Amino acid sequence: MTTSPRPWKIPESVLVVIHTPALDVLLIRRADANDFWQSVTGSKDAIDEPLALTAAREVSEETGIECGEGTALASQLVDWQLRNIYEIYPGWRARYEPGVTYNTEHLFGLCVPGLLTPRLDPREHTDWKWLPYREAADACFSPSNAEAILLLPEFVR
Repeated sequence: MTTSPRPWKIPESVLVVIHTPALDVLLIRRADANDFWQSVTGSKDAIDEPLALTAAREVSEETGIECGEGTALASQLVDWQLRNIYEIYPGWRARYEPGVTYNTEHLFGLCVPGLLTPRLDPREHTDWKWLPYREAADACFSPSNAEAILLLPEFVR
C-alpha cells in the first residue's frame, strides 16, 4: 500500500481569539514546542475555502467548540477584517512548497458565554488556560498573536 505525499500547507491562515464578554482569553499550548501558548490558528485546507469556514473548522478541531454555520455560536465568530503577513519560522518552512517564506494570517474573534472547558487533541495541544486579555497577550509566544489579543477591547464594545 502506497501513501500519497502530504500536500503542501497553504500560506494563508486564520488566528481566532476565543474570549468571554469579560475579556478572558483562551490560550492553548502547542504539543510540538515547549511553553508555546497561542490562540487557535490554522491554514486553509483549499485555496478557495472561505476564511470563516477555516476559522470555524480550526476552532472545532483544536478546542471542540462548535461555531460553524447553524450552531448557537455562529453569530459570535467575527472576522475582524485585519491581517498579518509574517515570515514563516525556518523550522516550519518544510511544510510549505519550496520558496514559500511568508504567510498571510486573517484575524477573527469568537465570543463564548463563559469559561468553557475545551477538548484538546493531545497530538496538537497539551494544555489550556483562560487569562485576562492583557495577561494572555503577555503569555503568547507569537508577537502577532499578542497584538491581536490586545486589540480585543476594540471589537467587544
